[in-house]
Amino acid sequence: MNKKKNAVRGLALKTLCAAVLFSGSGLVAADQFGVQVAGAIGDHHIKQLDLGLVWDPNLTWWQIGDWHFALIGEAHVGWWHTTEGNVHENIGEIGVTPIIRFINGAGSIRPFAEVGAGVRLLSSPRISSTLTLSTAIQFAELAGVGVQFGGHQQYLAGYRFQHVSNGGIKEPNPGINFHQLYLQYNF
Repeated sequence: MNKKKNAVRGLALKTLCAAVLFSGSGLVAADQFGVQVAGAIGDHHIKQLDLGLVWDPNLTWWQIGDWHFALIGEAHVGWWHTTEGNVHENIGEIGVTPIIRFINGAGSIRPFAEVGAGVRLLSSPRISSTLTLSTAIQFAELAGVGVQFGGHQQYLAGYRFQHVSNGGIKEPNPGINFHQLYLQYNF
């Protein structure tokens, strides 16, 4: 048990150090905020609807031609629904996810790839009569691709593969995989 706690603490410390290093190397300009709407289909016939608030502090680094890395912050409120052996037909979700995006900074259509890992809190870890995630605290890792477009680059559309699990905090830990499509509008 102590090994698991130490491993989680070590991962959290490494993530914090990386975030500090990356943010210290960025170029700071005006912050940009956006709203995001996403829909997903997951394992065990789970459907997910997600509303996100997106913060882009304009922290960028490692310019490679027209491409660069950017740090994005997202806060989410979600809803899960399943018809598979219902115990809880509807599950609520809240969480935050820092995203690292590799994006083309030029042109009217700007493709990008992104990865992120965050924390989620579920209203119940028991999804159905045949599926429990053991803990309400979950970790969400994601990888995706998308495009940014519009006259002021105010729109984004993308696909994400997301894995949600408790990171081995408690067994059973089956995890759930989601395939998610999202649209975003930046103010």
